[in-house]
Amino acid sequence: MRVSSGVPGFDDLVEGGLLSDRLYVISGPPGSGKTTFCSQFITQGAKAGDTCLYVTMHETKDELSEDMAGYEFGFDRALQSDAVRFLNLVTEHGKRTITQFGTDGGLTNRLVAFLEQNDIDRAVIDSTMLLQHFFSDKEDEITGFLSALKQTDATTLLISEMTDPTSYADEHYLAHGVVFFHNFLDAGGMTRGVQVIKMRGTAIDPDIREIDFSDQGLRVFPDSKVQA
Repeated sequence: MRVSSGVPGFDDLVEGGLLSDRLYVISGPPGSGKTTFCSQFITQGAKAGDTCLYVTMHETKDELSEDMAGYEFGFDRALQSDAVRFLNLVTEHGKRTITQFGTDGGLTNRLVAFLEQNDIDRAVIDSTMLLQHFFSDKEDEITGFLSALKQTDATTLLISEMTDPTSYADEHYLAHGVVFFHNFLDAGGMTRGVQVIKMRGTAIDPDIREIDFSDQGLRVFPDSKVQA
């Protein structure tokens, strides 16, 4: 079963959508479109009747809504609906919420229990950089965290701040799929693109494809190759 990303043109790059119940890493430098992509993914889920979760460690619900307010794809309405749960792990409310799901095993067990007990269909976790602050033994614990996420019944997007698409981290090897967003300066100004680097169970074209932003959010042009 495949689920739509909610991003016009992107599903054409991955045989019609993302395979459900899998873990995907959304990588790229700041300002390249990762959060917008994930917001459209959550909004699409809410429209489709999915139960969604947005986990963050650095933004309030109001801040995230304001960040996306310039777009008309409806993320602010989705965020206020019963279909979307919002969890900020560094606020007192977020800590109390997650602690209800156990005290043993740290963040990994609690978040997995939250996903399972709330029957979450789609989840976004923002981001790996801030996630590292929750683990004392970063490498082993993050590996365990990612492996546990892969066993849930949620289709999960994990945002990864990354500036070099050839400098892979553990999450890229462990995930079922990796999508990289590019933004780089050339003679004509800023060029933006998206590249599907890895997608298990899916035939992909690894070339960089053109993207742009409009009032409707992020859009992918699957037939337009970026010459990097």
